[in-house]
Amino acid sequence: MKEPIAPWPGRFIDLGKLSMHVRSTPEGPSETGVFVHGLAGSATNWTDLMAELQDTITGYAVDLPGAGYSPPPPDGDYSVTAHARAVIAFLEHIVAERGGEPVHLFGNSLGGAVSVRVAATRPDLVRTLTLVAPALPHLVPRRGPARIAFGATPRIGDWVVGQLLRHVPAEKRVRATMAMCYADPSRVHPARVAEAVAEQRRRDELPHNGPSLVESARGIVFEYLKEYAPWYAKRGGMEGSLWRQAARVQAPTLAVYGLHDRLVHPRTAVRAARTFPDIRVVMLPHAGHTAQSEFPDVIAREFRALLRHARAVKGAVATRCA
Repeated sequence: MKEPIAPWPGRFIDLGKLSMHVRSTPEGPSETGVFVHGLAGSATNWTDLMAELQDTITGYAVDLPGAGYSPPPPDGDYSVTAHARAVIAFLEHIVAERGGEPVHLFGNSLGGAVSVRVAATRPDLVRTLTLVAPALPHLVPRRGPARIAFGATPRIGDWVVGQLLRHVPAEKRVRATMAMCYADPSRVHPARVAEAVAEQRRRDELPHNGPSLVESARGIVFEYLKEYAPWYAKRGGMEGSLWRQAARVQAPTLAVYGLHDRLVHPRTAVRAARTFPDIRVVMLPHAGHTAQSEFPDVIAREFRALLRHARAVKGAVATRCA
């Protein structure tokens, strides 16, 4: 195992109605990448991929409201739409700060669902979209999504999560999460495990730790309801399903799936290939749910191919307009 690098330094950014903690690589390339983590994750989930790409893009990894070091949202809303609003607020900030050019948006799992909504509703802010095991609704039975749905059940979910936080040691919970997310947890460097355990213990002291996890899980479940039980979801008065929005994404898209993903079924890749207007789908035979941590060099290589494609498309459009 290669000795891992330390997490990138972070700072708090005032976005008006909320404050967001963001980790970034040193100021370098003019093009900007923004990274959005998954359920129970944080900005540090992108440390290694950001290192691989720091010669190509200046990277910013956000802690979603209530995750990592970011404070909880003032309104207590952890829905996918609310997370998308938070990311849009940050994108508007960073685009203005860095010269007005749209960003390369990356999302994993829940962060992938959030990124799809962002790219569909604010195409002016997103130049390319890279999705790693995006949590888009799919009904093929999986143990992981079933656990998330159970954990999101009103009252029961709150009680279960509370019991886990109080009675299951942080290290055991971290290792269980890694066993779920990695194809081969033995490939995780001990230093990364130690970092995750220390972070979990810090999070356990925060009063919003349990609610942020449960409510974000409910946000994912609600997206399934919008897809498969729209008659119920209409009560939420929210926009269309994620798959409908995926069909409206204008940005060139890369979607990466792991054959050993225990949370997002690899078959979802087929629907993604048929839905996104401009997409390249990559299946990694030895990856699980967090390929950006398992194989950051491979994701970086695939992103560079996406970037070349996006530049070619932009050049062709410019030629036609001329």
